[in-house]
Amino acid sequence: MTALLLIIGLGAGLAAGFTAGYLFLSRAKTIRAAREADRLLAEAAVRADKIVVEARSEAARLRDEAERQSREERNELRQLESRLAKKEDMLDKRDDALQQRERLIEQKSRELEGLQAQVAEQQREAARLVEQEKETLHRLAGLTKEEAIRMLLSRIEPELEREKSDLIRKRQEAAREEAENEARRIITMAIQRFAAPHTADSVVSVVDLPNEEMKGRIIGREGRNIRAFERATGVDVIVDDTPGVIVLSSFDGIRREMARRSMEKLLLDGRIHPTRIEEITEQTKREMEDHINNVGKEFLREHEVLNVHPKLVTLLGRLKYRSSYGQNVLQHLREVAHLASVMASELGLDPKTARRCGLFHDIGKAVDQEFEGSHPTLGGDLLKRFGERPEVVDAAAHHHDDASAASPYTVLTAAADAISASRPGARSESLERYLKRIEQLEKIAKSMAGVTGVYAIQAGREVRVLVDSEKISDAQALILARDIAKAIEEQMTYPGEIRVTVLRETRFVEYAR
Repeated sequence: MTALLLIIGLGAGLAAGFTAGYLFLSRAKTIRAAREADRLLAEAAVRADKIVVEARSEAARLRDEAERQSREERNELRQLESRLAKKEDMLDKRDDALQQRERLIEQKSRELEGLQAQVAEQQREAARLVEQEKETLHRLAGLTKEEAIRMLLSRIEPELEREKSDLIRKRQEAAREEAENEARRIITMAIQRFAAPHTADSVVSVVDLPNEEMKGRIIGREGRNIRAFERATGVDVIVDDTPGVIVLSSFDGIRREMARRSMEKLLLDGRIHPTRIEEITEQTKREMEDHINNVGKEFLREHEVLNVHPKLVTLLGRLKYRSSYGQNVLQHLREVAHLASVMASELGLDPKTARRCGLFHDIGKAVDQEFEGSHPTLGGDLLKRFGERPEVVDAAAHHHDDASAASPYTVLTAAADAISASRPGARSESLERYLKRIEQLEKIAKSMAGVTGVYAIQAGREVRVLVDSEKISDAQALILARDIAKAIEEQMTYPGEIRVTVLRETRFVEYAR
């Protein structure tokens, strides 16, 4: 019995121990499961926070990218609107100029019709007088018709020749007054804007690159950088196979110099993208304005010229980057001012006034690519507007037409201008070509009948022709000068203009013994 009870107690103890162990294990598993759940929740919260942060960062990046693209597009639109506005203004100005020119042509056409009618009337009057002369000769002399014609022609030929020369002179004066300014403007504009191989040295600038990889960065993805640079500076960028360099091309010297400086700054900075290109270009543009102004001030200080309007100082500085027939205009002004002051001193005139006239005589070339008109006309208007003295205004307006000069300083300026521009080597002309042109000029004049001597003076700007007074009359001398000038125009190529002067002289010599 005792053994049975012992067994039963043992079994009950085992059952109770098993139940307690099971409960203990179950509770431990529950605690571990709860801890695992908390850990998983914490990790999920961390991942969720990380995803939210990444989403916000990506959203901010996309927003910045969109704003940058929008800003670039707005800048391009503003630049396009500005260019369109400038083109519209330029077209309006050209339309006004064309309308004015059409009115002028109509007026000249009416005047020409009036002259033609006048000439026709004179011809009819001459024919009537000829008939009267015929009748008179037949009635009085009883000559045959052929004899009367020969006698009449011998009598009226000198008169008709004088009338012909007078008519040519009047037509030449009228044509010169009407066409001189227009022809000079057209020729000057055409030469300055004509793109030919021989102008390459004055329309391109070369920029050295630190390495060949820089060419790709300058071009940018799909050409974005090079287009932005050309748009900001207004010059053409030429990237070819030439190692270590790129070429900047533009007919505007100031714009080309600004582009060269901007490109060098970009190469030093290393950050080449459209936004940086615009910043560098605007900075360089302001620096160029200060540089041009300083050049003008230094130029005037060098020649001791005072009381000059600030706008004229800036225009003088712009001429450092302007050339004419390969000759730097600022250097040309320096030479003309020096020559004019020396000649004025020799003649007893004021050398300071002459120097001032020489310094400003070509000021119109600083704006002749932006406005219609010849550079003398533009220069005279500018100087008059900014309060320069009448002598200086007249020198600028008439230094290519000294026949209309109102001051002796204008004649001195014109002479100094001709010397500076026409001397050998001044305008990219070799000495051999210069001598050949002088020889050809004299040869053309000597080929005319009645010419006894030819002398080319003023470095080929004028040719003086001596004629036989017994073979050439005054009326024939005028026609001869016109024929020589026409032959020079047809057979020669030369800068500017050449004056033809025909001298006819009669000398009577007698000896007293």
